[in-house]
Amino acid sequence: MEKLMYMMMIEKSKTYNKMTKQIVMEHVENIRKLDDEGKLEICGVFKGYPGMAGMYILKTESREEAEEICKSEPLVMGGYATYKLVGLQIANRENNYLL
Repeated sequence: MEKLMYMMMIEKSKTYNKMTKQIVMEHVENIRKLDDEGKLEICGVFKGYPGMAGMYILKTESREEAEEICKSEPLVMGGYATYKLVGLQIANRENNYLL
């Protein structure tokens, strides 16, 4: 069975620059929670890509679970960002890098 992770691409909305300190704190707490639950592989901020805020690589059991995580992201819920969810097939030593 192929191993998938899900990449949440976070895109800035028109109100992105109007975020409050409170929403940023909620965003960071959400990241911590996902990490504590073992559902976050890595996350980061994009630099030099206009319109893009950042991304999460999510380790979930299903696309539906990843979609729920995306919808509950505070930046998305507050209207400061939108997202695209992309399936990512993992290539590693274990699967001979998909050969």
